Amino acid sequence: MTDTNQPTTQGGNSGARPQNNRQHRTPYHARINPAPVRQFNNQTRTPFNPMNRNSTSTHTTSTHGTTGSPRPSFIQSVTRQSSLQPSRSHIQNMNQTTSQNINRPQKPVVRNPAQKTQQIRKPMNFRGGHVKMPTARPTHGPKPLPRAKDNIPPIADNVIRIIPLGGVEEIGRNMTAIETKDDIIIIDAGFQFKDDSTPGIDYIIPNTQYLEERQSKIRGILITHAHLDHIGGIPYVMPRIGNPTMYTRNLTSLMIQKRQAEFPHLAPLNIKIVEKNDTIILGSTKIKLFGVTHTIPDSMGIAIETPWGSIVTPGDFKLEHVDGVPTNREEAEYAMFNDHKSLLLMADSTNIENPGFSTPESLVHENLENIIREIKGRLIIGTFASQFQRTMKIIQIAENLGKKIIIEGRSMKENIEIAQIAGMITIKKDTIINGQDLDQYPPDRIVVLATGAQGDEFAALMRMATKTHKYFRLNERDTVLFSSSIIPGNEKAVAKLKDNIARQGAKIIHYRTSEVFIHSTGHANRGEIEWLHKKVKAKFFIPVHGSHYNIRLHADLAESIGMPKENIAVPDDCSIVEITNGEKISIRKEKAGDGLVAVDGFSIGNVQEAVIRDRQTLSEDGIFVVVASVNTTTGKIKKSPDIISRGFVYLRESQDLLRQARFIIKKTVEDAVQGQHPIDFDYAKDEVADAVGKFLFQQTAKRPIVIPVILGV
Repeated sequence: MTDTNQPTTQGGNSGARPQNNRQHRTPYHARINPAPVRQFNNQTRTPFNPMNRNSTSTHTTSTHGTTGSPRPSFIQSVTRQSSLQPSRSHIQNMNQTTSQNINRPQKPVVRNPAQKTQQIRKPMNFRGGHVKMPTARPTHGPKPLPRAKDNIPPIADNVIRIIPLGGVEEIGRNMTAIETKDDIIIIDAGFQFKDDSTPGIDYIIPNTQYLEERQSKIRGILITHAHLDHIGGIPYVMPRIGNPTMYTRNLTSLMIQKRQAEFPHLAPLNIKIVEKNDTIILGSTKIKLFGVTHTIPDSMGIAIETPWGSIVTPGDFKLEHVDGVPTNREEAEYAMFNDHKSLLLMADSTNIENPGFSTPESLVHENLENIIREIKGRLIIGTFASQFQRTMKIIQIAENLGKKIIIEGRSMKENIEIAQIAGMITIKKDTIINGQDLDQYPPDRIVVLATGAQGDEFAALMRMATKTHKYFRLNERDTVLFSSSIIPGNEKAVAKLKDNIARQGAKIIHYRTSEVFIHSTGHANRGEIEWLHKKVKAKFFIPVHGSHYNIRLHADLAESIGMPKENIAVPDDCSIVEITNGEKISIRKEKAGDGLVAVDGFSIGNVQEAVIRDRQTLSEDGIFVVVASVNTTTGKIKKSPDIISRGFVYLRESQDLLRQARFIIKKTVEDAVQGQHPIDFDYAKDEVADAVGKFLFQQTAKRPIVIPVILGV
């Protein structure tokens, strides 16, 4: 019952806990350790490792060269096909080539979101040993378990349903379904990063139970832009809802394909390129597209036409403006709403607390140019890899000033290559240099673009700060500029990063302390949101993209500028909002899905509360395992119980505690089994768990998970 890495104590001694070789948890498609052999439907295979460019697996083949030769990367494949010339049919051609290069096996195990946990049977050895399992665990079978069909009635002819499957109780996980009598149109499919309440989880994705049961009505999925909170869930969600046709703009399609290349076992996506001002028809539904401003190019808004007016969402947006007056370009983009009948507006609530208008990106570019021009020594700029416009502008500024760019971070390198493929930037051959060539140029001619401004442990900026980078060593002449905001929850990690940089003597310029603007949000502030409401003039309103507090504030704003309170719906995730006859908006009591759906290692599905609760307990109070041998004839303990503890107390320094614990274990077991023939091991284990747990709490004020293992001899 003991792990080879966890020494069993006889008399309470324990060695130090061995170092865990896996330093951090990554999802299965991005593991950097050797891929383990897994069983899927009795078929043995080794998962593909996209981080290793020379890796092959039993389920991939290559048509580029000899059999077994390395499969070309997504960027190489696209470059060969496009020769850096973007076109409207670019992705369709790429899909055909990709499908030729991938020999797809069966799909991986996908756990049904509505499945119930099953109690694992207690194992028994030939000597009558019994193990107390602390909790039920989710089943990891090769096939999803059947689930009860929802009790939601079919939609009526005069009703439109709006179902936010995510993004209205959190930042991230944005996905919304619009349903009419004949069609379902989906908008976005993002994911949410884990937080302290979901330990061990890789990602949280939208609950798609409602869509899975209505796949025949799905006419397509529209993607507004290429940030992960809008596209991150695509590899996990699309196979579950029937892989419908996807409609999006060119850059977004390239970003989706780049991410999809990390999942070679999945069927290729059917992506159709659209552009702003296009009109498309999906099923019997007509949809108009319009351009919006965001931190990533090719962002688009959507207007879905209905008999009572359009359902409008700009996705994530902000406005180009001069002193709070939108530019002519913005006015032209939204001109379609001047004489447009809008039934419903769904708008971003991220920055609803910030008054006025956001800082224009053009002002940030101007300030960055001044800093790059005047800086003495090396300049290291940390920003988001997805800040396309800013990274492209920094490269152009450095190139014009005769400086060299070093790009650090895989995602940053790939995104700049994608920008080149999309024709958004042309870079001279000698502008970008490798990190190993750093010493060949004067320090004041070096500009570094690096990922890791959020304090990521293994990102380029943190490795520079901790002196573990292969080529960079920070010094007193260096300047580190943070051109990104702090994502909520990353404050401590960013503070640690800045501490480490300061220890190297480098100067730090942060957007919160800088005298000039070096960062601008990608989301509209309150003044811009109010402008949008007045421009669209919708009859009904649903606030989206934010915490419940944020969307409540957004609802208050809509009411303050004249919208009747009864025309505003504030939903939760998976709420079913209905508009009847274009006259009334309401929220049904039924939900479109229930439970948290997460990517947890190799599993995708509901993670039960018991599992999360156990993980939280393990992280806070640890585990205390008791192993006792009982003579089944006499009911006496044969030897001193063994104790294994991890994350609770250091056993070598807690001998008195262990001595008392052994006495309690011995007395409790013998009292529990006295006179029993045969012995009721379940009763004995429950008694031991209760007695030991109570004792440990009295002595330490901690509640570790207590697991009794009682062996009958």
